[in-house]
Amino acid sequence: MMFFGLVFMGGWAAAAGALVYAAATLVRVWPEDWMRRDGHPAARLLLPAPAYLRFDVALAVTAFLADLWLVSVVLVFGADGVFTEDWMGYPGMMDPTGHGYQAGVVNVLHGTAWWTFGTAVLCRCWITAGVQVCLLPLTAWWIASFDTYYT
Repeated sequence: MMFFGLVFMGGWAAAAGALVYAAATLVRVWPEDWMRRDGHPAARLLLPAPAYLRFDVALAVTAFLADLWLVSVVLVFGADGVFTEDWMGYPGMMDPTGHGYQAGVVNVLHGTAWWTFGTAVLCRCWITAGVQVCLLPLTAWWIASFDTYYT
């Protein structure tokens, strides 16, 4: 749990730093072409220009760090009286208000995954969309498999 606590605390700084880097990349590549000039119109739409691809990679790293922070938040708050996994250490006293925590967290992770995936697809950020659709649903499945006081 110490690892997840450190990720929780350091996650703000890492995600904020990555977001600043993504914004700086966006500002730096703004005057450049965002779509390819040659090829079939569908290929020009689907294959981003190198400048836009750099922004997509920076945004994907930001999304990955923000997802790690979100998962560490879930584990840190759930380890105190909700989850009873052996690797988490002593789970503490049962939290009487934590009955719907696991289901709520799974719903939040699924919702976050699909909203961020949809936004990334609309913005043609294919790498970011791939990160979001692969990471968060698997994390939701992992958290749904945890033992709790209520299952």
